[in-house]
Amino acid sequence: MCDFSNLAQSGLRPGEFKDFVNGLHRGDVISVRGHPHRTPRNELSVLATELPLRLSRCLQALPEQLTNEETRIRNRHVDLLIHRRSSEILRLRSRILEFLRYFLTEEGFVDVQTPIIAAEAGGAVARPFHTHSTEFEGRRLALRIAPELWLKRLILGGFEKVYEIGPSFRNEGIDLNHNPEFWTCEFYKAFADLDDLIAMTEEIFHGLSALTKGLISRDLRSLNAPETGFAPPYHRLDFIPTLEFEMGTTLPNLSSPDADSELVKLLQDNHIDLPANPTLPRLLDKLSAQYLEPQCTAPTWIINHPECLSPLAKSFNHPANNQRVAARAELFVNEQELVNTYEEENSPIEQRRKFELHLRYRDFDNPASDIDDGYLQALEWGMPPTGGWGCGIDRLCMLFAGTNRIADTLSFGTLRNVVALGRTHKPSVGGVDGEAPAVLPLDAD
Repeated sequence: MCDFSNLAQSGLRPGEFKDFVNGLHRGDVISVRGHPHRTPRNELSVLATELPLRLSRCLQALPEQLTNEETRIRNRHVDLLIHRRSSEILRLRSRILEFLRYFLTEEGFVDVQTPIIAAEAGGAVARPFHTHSTEFEGRRLALRIAPELWLKRLILGGFEKVYEIGPSFRNEGIDLNHNPEFWTCEFYKAFADLDDLIAMTEEIFHGLSALTKGLISRDLRSLNAPETGFAPPYHRLDFIPTLEFEMGTTLPNLSSPDADSELVKLLQDNHIDLPANPTLPRLLDKLSAQYLEPQCTAPTWIINHPECLSPLAKSFNHPANNQRVAARAELFVNEQELVNTYEEENSPIEQRRKFELHLRYRDFDNPASDIDDGYLQALEWGMPPTGGWGCGIDRLCMLFAGTNRIADTLSFGTLRNVVALGRTHKPSVGGVDGEAPAVLPLDAD
C-alpha cells in the first residue's frame, strides 16, 4: 500500500510520486520497503515508507483474463500469471509427487533412475519414438515406453523394493486423457502378492484424498476437491464372471485357437461395433469398455483379466470358470484407469511362452516388440515373487485437481501445445520510459 501522505514524511515531492505512479504498468515487478499492514478488507499488505523501486518492467498489455483457448496455449506463461487455477494445479501436482515419494520412502523403497534411451522399448504394448546417436552410427534406438523391465532387473540384482517417478514416451495420439510424453510412478516389491498391492493402493489414494482436501481448503482455493470417497475397501469386479453376467452368456474358452472368431460373433450378436484389427486382446478390451468400465464411477477394481491381456503377469486357472487369467488388478475412478498392478511373471519358461503368444497379436497400430531375450536371460538368475505397480501421474493429478484435461496438469500442456509455442509473429518490443508498451496479441476479451 503506497500512500503519499506517509511517503511525504520522508521528503518525497508530489511531482516525484506522480511521475512514479504514472510510469507504472500492470505486471511490473516492484520492491517495497515498509511495515506489515492490514487493508480495510483485512488483506495482508505492506505500508510503504519509501518510494518503491521498479525492478522489472512489463512491456506487454497484461489482460485481466484469457478466454481464447489457442491464446492460452501459445502464451502459457501469461496463462499461469493471471489465472490462479492454472498455477494452483501445478502446485498440487508438486505436492502429489512429494506425497508419493514420502510414502514409498517410508515403506523402505529405494528411488532409482533407469535408462530412457535404449536399443529396444519394452515393458508395455505401444508404438515407441525412435532416434539415433552419433555414438552408434546406423543403429536405431528407442525412447522407453515404460521402465518396467529395467526395474525388475534391479529386483533380480537384490533390491527388494524399488520405485521410479519419471517420463515415458509413446508415439501415439493426443486427446483429453493422453499425451505422447507422460509421467508415471512404478514400484516393485519382492514377496508382495496382489492383495498387498491393492491394500497399498487404497492407502495411497486415501492419503492423497486427505492431502488434497486439506490443501484446497487452505491454500489452493481455486480448485475443487473431488467428491468421490476414497476410504477403503473399494468395490471389485471380476473380469470374466462380470462380463458373463452383464451379457447373459458364457464366454468361449479364451485359450482355444478359435477364441477370437467366437468373440467376434459374440460382439456382432450384441450389436457392438468391432475394433479395427479385431485381435483377441482388442475384442476383450472392447467388451470391458462396454460392460465393465461404465460401472467404475466410484473407485473400483477390475481383477483377474484374461491371460492374453497381461503378458508380463503371473496367471492361474480361475476357480469359477477354469479360464486362464492373470493375477492382475486395475483401479478405475470416474471410468478412467488410474492404476495397473499385478504379480510379476518370474519364470523364464512361462515368460517366453507369453511373449511368443503375444507376438500373435502384433499389428501396425498396436505393435509388439520382438522377444526380449536379454530380459529372459536375466530371469534365469531367479527373480523372487514380486508385485509390480504403475500409476499415471498426469491422470492422477487430473483426478485430484478436478480437471478433465491432461494439458492442465502439464507445465506447458500437451505435445501439440508445446509445438505450437512461439509460432505466432513476434512483435517488436518497445516500451522505454515515456513510450507506450508494445502489445502482444493476447485476444483478451
